[in-house]
Amino acid sequence: MTIPAVKDLLDFSGQVVIVTGAGRGLGTGVAQRFAEAGAAVVVNYRASEAGAREVVKTIEARGGKAVAIQADVSRAAEVERLLAETLKAFGQLDIVVNNAGRYPVSELLDMSEQEWNQVMETTLRSVHLMTQAAARAMIRQGRGGAIVNIASISAVQPGAGHAHYNSAKAAVVMHTRTAALELGRHAIRVNAVSPGVIGREGLEQAWPEGVARWLKAVPLGRLGTPDDVADACLFLASPAARFITGANLYVDGGVLACNVY
Repeated sequence: MTIPAVKDLLDFSGQVVIVTGAGRGLGTGVAQRFAEAGAAVVVNYRASEAGAREVVKTIEARGGKAVAIQADVSRAAEVERLLAETLKAFGQLDIVVNNAGRYPVSELLDMSEQEWNQVMETTLRSVHLMTQAAARAMIRQGRGGAIVNIASISAVQPGAGHAHYNSAKAAVVMHTRTAALELGRHAIRVNAVSPGVIGREGLEQAWPEGVARWLKAVPLGRLGTPDDVADACLFLASPAARFITGANLYVDGGVLACNVY
């Protein structure tokens, strides 16, 4: 095995990455950061077409390569189409970042079956279908690959009003570990990143009490940023993490290290 030089560890030139749910929010940051590192990026979106096309425009303006592809990744047929269009556009697939998800608020006793199913489909089923399809493509290529799943600290420390989301993200972590166990023999590494509260425009106005509680608790004293999470994804997808698989990396400013009583 050739060990890359330190300066080349985060160079993704010549590689192709799919980022799901990249038309807005965290996925946008992940897509742009991979492009900055030299990867050709598939900006997947379900409904945020304008946002996805803006991401592509930004990447291309900086000299990168990107394409926006619409697909509902909770549907098997659309996942297969996404993979086919990716291979048509770039000829290969090296990395997948499973970011698509839903984050609604609903108390347990009021939660409808439809609300539960929607979160499970978008947040969990999408990870399973994308991992399955991407791994098959990577195996056919014969040179391995990397899959990074966006989980959450909610997988291990639940928040009220999110029984569906907490459960789905916990399942994502276990799916990550199982996929790592089964796909390692194909040189496919599977890891997860679990963010804490990530800042976005309007968050402090929409959730002032929650932001205040977070800032009081978090050891590093701030909200996270999309780049914080994106850089963790870059690390786990890179040769710097070549002997890491089945891991769940917390990107939470240390909040899970705090006393719980």
